[in-house]
Amino acid sequence: MVSKLKMAPSGSGGIKRRCQRVLYWIPVLFITIIVAWSYYAYVVQLCIESMENTGEKIVCLVAYHLFFLMFSWAYWKTIFTKPLNPLKEFHLSYADRELLEREDRGEAQQEILRRIAKDLPIYTRTMSGAIRYCDRCQLVKPDRCHHCSVCDKCILKMDHHCPWVNNCVGFSNYKFFMLFLAYSLLYCVFIAATDLQYFIKFWTNGLPDTQAKFHIMFLFFAATMFSVSLSSLFGYHCWLVSKNRSTLGREEAFRAPAFRHGADKNGFSLGLSKNFRQVFGDEKQYWFLPVFSSAGETHQFPAKTLRESQSRLLNAGQSWTESEGGDDKDKLGMSNPAMTIENET
Repeated sequence: MVSKLKMAPSGSGGIKRRCQRVLYWIPVLFITIIVAWSYYAYVVQLCIESMENTGEKIVCLVAYHLFFLMFSWAYWKTIFTKPLNPLKEFHLSYADRELLEREDRGEAQQEILRRIAKDLPIYTRTMSGAIRYCDRCQLVKPDRCHHCSVCDKCILKMDHHCPWVNNCVGFSNYKFFMLFLAYSLLYCVFIAATDLQYFIKFWTNGLPDTQAKFHIMFLFFAATMFSVSLSSLFGYHCWLVSKNRSTLGREEAFRAPAFRHGADKNGFSLGLSKNFRQVFGDEKQYWFLPVFSSAGETHQFPAKTLRESQSRLLNAGQSWTESEGGDDKDKLGMSNPAMTIENET
């Protein structure tokens, strides 16, 4: 019955999903409007209209546009970089799905999953020691892969689904997300610092009585508030990068992830330097640019000699591509309460 319901076309369901997709863009639109206004307030009202010193005006405009460019670039890449999905080798074949669906006993189903997973480079387990399996995508989950309830897909090294970028933050765009936070913080701090003296003049009646003074006042308030919130968020993610953890509280941030040998809160950590390079890559010239340079998931947790089939999957770097829309044809929607699975959001 579940399979039939999933496969049956639904006009009302399609309309609902389309409306949801539109609504998901509202936070991005809000940020875009705020940034557009800040550009007008800083460039036109503060620099052009209020600054009298030409040298100060030129320096502020050049520095501002540098921060604005890097912030916009990083934000764009975070939004429009598609999350990566697991290889086809992690998906169950039609025969395995049929076999799994026919089994009523959880232990028998786990035996099937263990047979499928034995040649895959997988070391993590559920807290009960079971193979991590996604009932929605019908695949054995790679390490650190989680199902996003918003995207309705399994995402490689998923950190979280961010409404402010309307995208999943994971392996493919975590570096961009970190740079987005960093350049957002620098953008706001720079505005607040250069606007401070004019903000003080506003309260001491040192500014001409024009509309510029209200833009200057609200610009300082907005930049200061965003600076405070961004500094805490950026600091938290820097700590996560240093520990090689994610914001998924149930799995890594607050609870030790489970491996074959048991739970280990530092099971993913490779040391500070390697943790950083796993996100930003080995080429230092690309560290501060929103271009993909992250290191591949070539480190195993724990480090062990891999079978030939496992090594083949790990070395197939270019195979970690987005799932095509046609993959949905193979999803039969097996919902079995007896199955030991792990459902994340």
